[in-house]
Amino acid sequence: MNRHNWDTYIGRQKPEYRIASLPIDFEADMVVVIPCYNEPDLFTTLHSLLTAIQPEGKIAVVVVFNSGERSTEEGIRQNRISFTQAKEFAAINNTHERHFLPLLFEGLPRKHAGVGLARKIGMDLAVEHFFLHDKAGGVIISLDADCTVSANFFTVISAAFTANDRLNATVHHFHHRVEENNPILEGAVRQYEGYLHYYRAMLRYTGFPWYFHTIGSAFAVSADAYVRVGGMGRQQGGEDFYFLQKVFSLGRIEELNEVCVYPLARYSDRVPFGTGPALEKIMSEPDDELRVYSPDAFEILKQLFDRKDAFFRKDTKQAGAIIADLHPALQRFLYEVKFLDDVADCNNNSASVATFVKRFFHHFSAFRIVKFLNFVHPDPFPLVKISVLSDRY
Repeated sequence: MNRHNWDTYIGRQKPEYRIASLPIDFEADMVVVIPCYNEPDLFTTLHSLLTAIQPEGKIAVVVVFNSGERSTEEGIRQNRISFTQAKEFAAINNTHERHFLPLLFEGLPRKHAGVGLARKIGMDLAVEHFFLHDKAGGVIISLDADCTVSANFFTVISAAFTANDRLNATVHHFHHRVEENNPILEGAVRQYEGYLHYYRAMLRYTGFPWYFHTIGSAFAVSADAYVRVGGMGRQQGGEDFYFLQKVFSLGRIEELNEVCVYPLARYSDRVPFGTGPALEKIMSEPDDELRVYSPDAFEILKQLFDRKDAFFRKDTKQAGAIIADLHPALQRFLYEVKFLDDVADCNNNSASVATFVKRFFHHFSAFRIVKFLNFVHPDPFPLVKISVLSDRY
């Protein structure tokens, strides 16, 4: 632990969000952070965590009830009811090994109020707790208030970080649960899951190094890695994607497919990204079929990534010659984003191929890949039905 960096990070956080802490005599090894807004079924999640197998060490569960200046009266009322119930739940179930801590934040500023800020508040609390107990290896687990978890959830995550004290993050398997007898909803969410698995597979196929899922309820991060990347962002949606891209770039990431998180499948427009909006989009299609990026687009991107080493120590003219035979749509995109300037920057700041490649993918990041995919769809590449691709990837 670089205590100076940790102390600096903690000191930069707003004091109005540091209203509580875990008990001084409860030294947690893992802290689960759950943002919660207007979630009447939260206790399904808490009971699932309560019944998961206890690993070696202690676990804290921090639930951040949050509402903003523009939140509905119904949402605020439900938060207050759930907060009171959560305190009662904690009083009954807190032990020397497991501690539940509910927090209530109301009237958060409209510019930042939302899931990102709530997740950040809880994770920053975890960092401060680990700093107090000098635990650079403390683990912060991200979850949502509509999830259940597999019985081995804590034991497998704990084992992964124990086995590798340099591990920065783990990414967890997920499978949405459908609690209603609703075949339309079931079909839509399985399509969405198919897309997520397809997209990950295609990113990996291109040679992109940070191809992992970016789902807010399905990852854990070491406290030290959390501090090193500057903590969770306050975005009102997509905070998990932005944060995890920074963590992935540190390396030492492990996928834990034997652990499973079960988010609830439901329609929602609370945030601009994620399961709820995706399901709404699928249901808006005339045939209820999700259409996704063509594999041909990933194929031409792979051709560029396969040549990444060749750009090392090449001037602009030489780099231009390397991309001259790529697909015209990709060439147009590279011109638009000033790709050759990025290559020059990589060469000006890299003494080795390995350093060059790492810098290359900081420029051609996951954000740029999405921008490229949107640039080439639907022209020249039409979107493809996920049902056509699900058996191939």
